[in-house]
Amino acid sequence: MLQSAIATMALPPRGLLLLVMAGLLVVGCVMETTAALILLVPVLAPLTVHMGVDPMHFGVLMVVNPAIGMLTPPVGICLFVSCGIAGLSLGQVGRAIMPFVAAAVAALMVASYWPPLTTWLPSLIYR
Repeated sequence: MLQSAIATMALPPRGLLLLVMAGLLVVGCVMETTAALILLVPVLAPLTVHMGVDPMHFGVLMVVNPAIGMLTPPVGICLFVSCGIAGLSLGQVGRAIMPFVAAAVAALMVASYWPPLTTWLPSLIYR
């Protein structure tokens, strides 16, 4: 159902990536990373290939995006671990981590709109 809804939008590949990345950021905030990947990769991978997105590029983005979700509350596993190590409250660590989350989201957007950033090194190895 999700595939058909996105396919009917007739988005260009970059628009599709923006939509998928925004959705994955939201999913990463409320769902554990492994569960999100297991549920969403089989649905989104065929759709992105059909829309003309490089599978290797999409794979990198699919792994990096939930990693950002591990830094954000309410389910951010890394956030809870860092609270335990530092002995600080979730609010204190959450406020301190937000500039890093913003930088990670900016890097994700750059990587999603500039595919050679994620495909250059593998293309040297797998010719």
